[in-house]
Amino acid sequence: MSAPLLATRKLDAFYGDFQALFGVDLAIAPGEIVALVGANGAGKSTLLKTICGLLPALPDAIAFDGAGIGGLATGQIVRRGIALVPEGRRLFASLSVEDNLRMGAYASQPGRWNLDAIYALFPALRERRVAPATSLSGGEQQMVAIGRALMSNPRLLLCDELSLGLAPVLVKEIYRALVEVCSEGLTALIVEQDVSIARTVSRRLVCMQEGRITLEGASADLTSDQVSRAYFGV
Repeated sequence: MSAPLLATRKLDAFYGDFQALFGVDLAIAPGEIVALVGANGAGKSTLLKTICGLLPALPDAIAFDGAGIGGLATGQIVRRGIALVPEGRRLFASLSVEDNLRMGAYASQPGRWNLDAIYALFPALRERRVAPATSLSGGEQQMVAIGRALMSNPRLLLCDELSLGLAPVLVKEIYRALVEVCSEGLTALIVEQDVSIARTVSRRLVCMQEGRITLEGASADLTSDQVSRAYFGV
């Protein structure tokens, strides 16, 4: 694998006195889509939150493009090129679709992503651009959340449960767009409960259990039995 864009080394994370991650080592190469799977409470979302600065980390426990980012403020991490699509979308209810998208550009880097590019990726949003974001369907709201993250022109996109609560046809459309975007060079780390989806869209699959990585390998090479044992610990 080429020099990693993102690397964690012996990464621990805590909620107060409760330890949620234990010595997580993970490396992601530029242009990869890596899927993170595991049962509820395995530490998947915690890992994303720690990478993007929502939970504290030691300076040398997370490196992005070779530089330590552990302990930096979230705004600093966004400016370095990491964006998060959070679980549950977390849209601004009082703002329109377009204003939600514009919020993603507050720390934008130079790049191809602007309103026109987002509307080309998700044409349905152009038609609803002046509507309150939370009046949209769940799938359209997820498009807004992805578009908002892309507006910062990130190099690494962190996606937390994109398929949650969506109809299969919308899940397919959302992931089609993600794969299209990553084919242009964007790197993605996705948390996904549906293992079949995760294996289909990713190059590598990483399983977590109780705050630790229990399996890692090429998505096409791992067997269902290997994934099941790592996922459930049986």
